[in-house]
Amino acid sequence: MNILHNFIREEEGAAAAEYALILAIIGSAIAVAALLLGTNIGVAITSAATCVANPSAANC
Repeated sequence: MNILHNFIREEEGAAAAEYALILAIIGSAIAVAALLLGTNIGVAITSAATCVANPSAANC
């Protein structure tokens, strides 16, 4: 408990390890967002291609 208390009260600047942790978290969030966005764009393009090829399709 004393270690946690000292950690919270510490007023020194961020160390390189803390910056690396922040960078890893942000990088992971960007990677996940890019994967999800890429999948959604692929689905939208496939749907648009289906509508162009067959305008009477159910989702057009």
